[in-house]
Amino acid sequence: MKKTLIALALTIGSATASFAADIVDTAVKAGNFKTLVVAIQTAGLVDTLKGPGPFTVFAPTDAAFAKIPKEKLDALLKDKAALTKVLTYHVVPAKVMSADVKPGMVKTVEGQDLTITTSGGTVMVNNAKVVGVDVMASNGVIHAIDTVLMPK
Repeated sequence: MKKTLIALALTIGSATASFAADIVDTAVKAGNFKTLVVAIQTAGLVDTLKGPGPFTVFAPTDAAFAKIPKEKLDALLKDKAALTKVLTYHVVPAKVMSADVKPGMVKTVEGQDLTITTSGGTVMVNNAKVVGVDVMASNGVIHAIDTVLMPK
């Protein structure tokens, strides 16, 4: 009986783990990444970010996107190449939990480096403050940031 219960618990645990949401679905469920999700869809990156990963996404919140003047944001959303470059600049091709973050440079999917700094418990990614950490997804993790990062 005990072995059966353990086997059942392992089966349920495995089934639950396999239904964990990917980066895109996790961002949708979080509710504060609506503009990011629209941008991901517009850039055609949904399948990539639903892929196996692992990914770490430094995800600008809706408030971060609101800092960009409407005309500039609208223009960015219409320029698929530029939008893809900006979005992939927010993605690191590894799963990095907040406990593992160290100051220094980290290479993005876009190809350029992000600069990570820490001071007094505050973590910065370039000029963006990390405002939420460790939003788990089946294929990685999301860390919310307060500013949209712009590659050079």
